[in-house]
Amino acid sequence: MLKSAALIAAATPAIATAQDCSGGNISPAFPVRKRLDQGPFDIEQDEGWRTALFTSPSEKPLRNPGLGLVGYTWEENGPGLAVRSGKRKLEDEIEQLASLPFVDVLYIRCDWRNVQSRPGRLDLDPVWPLTLDAAKRHGLRVAFRIQLSNPEFQPQQISLPEFLRSRVPLVSIGHLAKRENREFVEPRYDHPGFRSAFTELNQLLAAEFDGNRLIEWMDIMQYGFWGEGHTSNLPSPFPDYATAERTFIEMTTEQIDAWKKTPLAVNTQPDISHVGNRRIIDLAMRGGAWLRSDSIIIEEPIQIDQIANRPPWLAAILEDGYFRQYDIAKLKVDSAGVNEMENYLLHNLDLRSNYWSLWTESDNLRTYNQRYPRGFQGLQTNLGYRLRPAWVWQRKRYGTSELIVGVANRGVAGVPGILWLTIENQQTGLKMNGALDPGQPHGGGTRECAFVLPKGFAGVLRLSAQLELRPGVMKPIAWACEQPLNSDGSINVEVRHNDDPNWRKGV
Repeated sequence: MLKSAALIAAATPAIATAQDCSGGNISPAFPVRKRLDQGPFDIEQDEGWRTALFTSPSEKPLRNPGLGLVGYTWEENGPGLAVRSGKRKLEDEIEQLASLPFVDVLYIRCDWRNVQSRPGRLDLDPVWPLTLDAAKRHGLRVAFRIQLSNPEFQPQQISLPEFLRSRVPLVSIGHLAKRENREFVEPRYDHPGFRSAFTELNQLLAAEFDGNRLIEWMDIMQYGFWGEGHTSNLPSPFPDYATAERTFIEMTTEQIDAWKKTPLAVNTQPDISHVGNRRIIDLAMRGGAWLRSDSIIIEEPIQIDQIANRPPWLAAILEDGYFRQYDIAKLKVDSAGVNEMENYLLHNLDLRSNYWSLWTESDNLRTYNQRYPRGFQGLQTNLGYRLRPAWVWQRKRYGTSELIVGVANRGVAGVPGILWLTIENQQTGLKMNGALDPGQPHGGGTRECAFVLPKGFAGVLRLSAQLELRPGVMKPIAWACEQPLNSDGSINVEVRHNDDPNWRKGV
């Protein structure tokens, strides 16, 4: 019995270490500048106060950065079924997808050969300009992943551009019975020819897209099938684990270093192929990368735990690669009357997700939403963060007025970055701003902050919010409240003179 107890005790630290990957020891990737006073604002400080504004939450969809539903213009098999079958042109399918009222982000997942055909420059497949143009016209954003390996077209075609195939060794890693017993190959990622070409690819992509206002995020280019960090149950092409881990730590570091303005996302695949995924995920999270998973129901417990308990300032991107056609003729409905796809997608709220991927089939998506509207509506009103100034108080302090703003978050996720608040009055030129702590307010929470106004100020202030996704990269957001907003998404707050006899009236 004592021996068994000793064995259990010895195992306990290993279990605790495994749980550390949930991000509890991860610090924000960049510091807060101009941190606002966030209280507590105790009543003992009170010298007279009034409620200047209070708002009610809106359930209308918002196209703010850092959240949304994601339509795919290209996936690992190429464009949607309507295009592959010749029923619709690519440009028409992209337009159909971008026109869906519930789509917020357009996504491209393509092979390396779809973005480069010669050294020294990008040669983007037509899906790129078509997607970027549609996003610009419809007020959407764009995200993408470049796959360094893709099993869908092997053995006839591999992901590498033609000019690399004679320079980089390809290693047979075996056959998969579940894929017609086809033989699969992987490049030697550690080979000098691959590494130099990869460095160039990363630098070319960053030069073209880093900081582009249309680009929402880029998936980190990872090992193996679909760039997800695995090769199913087949071995990796590396001679040993140390070489694999070192190679992908270096490749991940290159990407973190090159992308300064656009968020990156890292796949949370467990290290079943022994290429260093645990180290890579930890490195990426410390660099500010968001988390993503390519399934939500048929998924390992560790990924669910990691995403559900991630640091609140990191966004989460979810999809499901198994069940993605939204074909209502094939949908199963359970004993509660809930269709299978709705059950899948509503699990996003359990994980405090920011994004849900819709895949490629625009016709099916439209029909599904008409038949089962609850699913997408549930995501649109809860996914990510939904902020409003729930309370704004004016207090008499320091011989002037102090404005205290209580920002409430009705969404399930924390703020993906740092929230900045700005108050301004155009007539007087008054403008003040400052930031909350990273991730605040958390999902379902409220965070207060204060501005001390210049002496004697009275008038209407515009209260607006911006999201700092990367250091110095600010994007405006609209408040999620039912009360009227200004054209820039801000809301008006009336500040009264301290000696106004009607100071507290009309609240």
